[in-house]
Amino acid sequence: MTLRSQGDQLLPQRRPRSVSRGSVGSLGLMAENGTLVTEFVLLGFQLSAELQTGLFFVFLLLYLITLGGNLGFEGCATQFFFFTLCASAECFLLAVMAYDRCVAVCNPLLYASAMTPQTRLGLVAGAYGGAAVNSVVRTRCAFSLSFCKSNHVDFFFCDLPPLLKLACSETRPRERVIYLLAFLVIATSVSVILISYLFIIRAILKIRSAGGKAKTFSTCASHITAVALFFGTLIFIYLKGNMGKSLWEDKIVSVFYTVVIPMLNPLIYSLRNKEVKEALKRALSRMKVSQAE
Repeated sequence: MTLRSQGDQLLPQRRPRSVSRGSVGSLGLMAENGTLVTEFVLLGFQLSAELQTGLFFVFLLLYLITLGGNLGFEGCATQFFFFTLCASAECFLLAVMAYDRCVAVCNPLLYASAMTPQTRLGLVAGAYGGAAVNSVVRTRCAFSLSFCKSNHVDFFFCDLPPLLKLACSETRPRERVIYLLAFLVIATSVSVILISYLFIIRAILKIRSAGGKAKTFSTCASHITAVALFFGTLIFIYLKGNMGKSLWEDKIVSVFYTVVIPMLNPLIYSLRNKEVKEALKRALSRMKVSQAE
């Protein structure tokens, strides 16, 4: 079965096969009304012509992959698993980075002995281990539902909010588990980050010179920016209380943490490099000169 993506034009939708009540297909789940969903179709962004032109180059590669890939029921579940794995791992890794900055600022002389290679490996392994557990449980909860309303996923990848709209079985028990997991991941990561920065702020306030304070805080500026962008979008989508009710807003916000933020991260972290700063200044100077001419 293929997973197709559509823009403004609506293609004929094949009705799911009817099966006898009580039977379960090998490639899908039977709904209570006796129909079987065996494939999903991504609808993508349904925008006006002007907005589609502006976003064409941004999503060109994404749409080519979507159109060319074969994503059936198992493919959608696999994509959802790895997406959740990567998002959860980034939450935990941002918390690990905050702890690393805390040790470096508060105990610079003991940093080498505190953050040994073994310690770093353990922290990274713990981050990915927790992300894997979260991904398995969330994927199991999401794809153990019965889907019968439609096989058109009104999104540009298999995410939780649009999948919940297609479920015809009771979703509240599984939604509670999914909400709880999302809250635990975000709350744990944010708590570690906030506590780490409280210690960092306390250490910065003990520095007497204003230049020393600014230099120490600048080492954390890129991490703070990445944390604000990433967790802000996650909290908006998964903890706002009306998951899946406004898919248009979810689409726009999802663009930030799936496309925009990963593109900005290299720029955010590289701005600490003096050579990058100088190159950026030279580029801005050339732009001003060209505009003046």
